[in-house]
Amino acid sequence: MMDENPKPGSGADDDTYVIEDTGQSVDEIEQEMELAAREAVDEAAGPPGDAAAAPADAADEARKLQDRYLRTLADFENYRKRADREKNEFFRYATAGLIKDLLPVLDNFDRALDHAEEGDDFHKGVLLIYKQLFDVLQKNGLRTIEEVGAHFDPNIHEAVIREEDASVPSHTVTAILQKGYFLHDRLLRPALVKVAVGGPES
Repeated sequence: MMDENPKPGSGADDDTYVIEDTGQSVDEIEQEMELAAREAVDEAAGPPGDAAAAPADAADEARKLQDRYLRTLADFENYRKRADREKNEFFRYATAGLIKDLLPVLDNFDRALDHAEEGDDFHKGVLLIYKQLFDVLQKNGLRTIEEVGAHFDPNIHEAVIREEDASVPSHTVTAILQKGYFLHDRLLRPALVKVAVGGPES
């Protein structure tokens, strides 16, 4: 519901509105706004039979009320779109804390797979469980940063080791020491990497 009273210290023509959350749906609020505006316009215009006798300032007042209604409706539409964007953003990243807490579990899976003999039953079992877990996280927006050979990017990489290597361009990522992750388009954790230096500048 809208509070159309001017704020303290403002003039009588103040167009400031306060939208309070009363649990009404957006459609109900819009209908209420439209009804109030029509009633105000009808009241300012006077009875139907007195249109010729109505003073010019009543018509001006009706136009002002209509203009205020249209501007308020536009402001409310902008508010609704912004609220929808914020709600979608919240739901998109609501699981960020939980997924970040699960990253050490993924790290331990990676270590177990690295130390298990590839092809034996233990390796196959761990790999199957890892894939099941990672598939669930991937469906919820998790993406891996693990491009070996990419140019070092301080926005997504954290250099842990610098290694002299003239065979590749300088500042090339030569190894991923710990995987980094995105959640949708946001960086969840940077990748810990080994970076080559001393080669030609790219």
